Amino acid sequence: MFGSDRSTRVGIDGDRFTIDGRPTYEGASHEGVSIEGRLFNARLVHAWFDDDNPETRDEWAYPDTGEWDPERNVAEFCAALPAYRDRGLRAIAANLQCGSPEGYSETQPWTVSAFRPDGSLKPDWMARVERVLDRADDLGMVVVLGLFYFGQDGVLEDEAAVKRAVDEAVGWLLDREYTNVLVEVANECDINYDHDIIDVERVTELVERVRGIERDGFGYPVGVSTSGGVVPPDDVVGASDFALLHGNGVDDPDRIREMVAEVRERPSYEPMPVVFNEDDHFAFGSASNLDAAVEAGASWGYFDPGENDYWHGYQSPPVRWDANTPRKKAFFAYLDGVTGPEDAPATDDES
Repeated sequence: MFGSDRSTRVGIDGDRFTIDGRPTYEGASHEGVSIEGRLFNARLVHAWFDDDNPETRDEWAYPDTGEWDPERNVAEFCAALPAYRDRGLRAIAANLQCGSPEGYSETQPWTVSAFRPDGSLKPDWMARVERVLDRADDLGMVVVLGLFYFGQDGVLEDEAAVKRAVDEAVGWLLDREYTNVLVEVANECDINYDHDIIDVERVTELVERVRGIERDGFGYPVGVSTSGGVVPPDDVVGASDFALLHGNGVDDPDRIREMVAEVRERPSYEPMPVVFNEDDHFAFGSASNLDAAVEAGASWGYFDPGENDYWHGYQSPPVRWDANTPRKKAFFAYLDGVTGPEDAPATDDES
């Protein structure tokens, strides 16, 4: 059987996720609502980060050494994963073109991509990706693996390179028989991609391309996300195996509930998991976006854009991957309660 030597196999059963054939968080509930089949996650896109632009590379230097070190970064990330899992996290959201290393950026002059301009893979990048996927597999964790990010897709020289990038990335996963991966074709496909085929109007072509690449009958579940507060159009929902939403900038938890309802109201919708894999709402408690997602039957993902200082935030290299800030501690404490035997107390501390 494909992937028989792997430790973790993610599956989809209707609107629920399974790991090794059993629903995630089996038998657990939060505030009287079952969380079986959910996939609580965090956006940790810089696990294998590096910058090939010599003019910007020094911006990510560690304060204790004065140098940037991608090997230190990935080693410290892998070392932190067991603690994330122990607090209830079952998935990480990462991307082969990472994300903004400033949390949010108007311009992105750095070169951060696992792809060369022709769409081929960089071996040094993929060696770090392999370390992360292997560690997650060992721990029973899922990786929502993004292929493209709108701040970096311009690295690819043309549409043929985009298609080659899809083929090589999925082929690389299949060669190593990973079974703990969900593919996110593009992060926020409705935001200014340089290549039309990655944009929301055509991205389903790439979704179908991923679906068409199989090995021994095995293929990767695939979806694509849209920007904060935006519900994917009907054709994207119809092409996807799971619906990816972002709650960034959504300050009213009722809007989170509405977004989940709107996905299910799309004409093409058939039962599938609905997942927020990025949300910068930090007021954990009964009036939080996390709780609203749970009530609506969706999974929720933590996005920590940082606090404009080194060592702060999971989105801003150089990252301290331990829970070293009040915000990180509040998230993991609350998640531990949501997914554990007892609910955690509410907290309004966001920073």
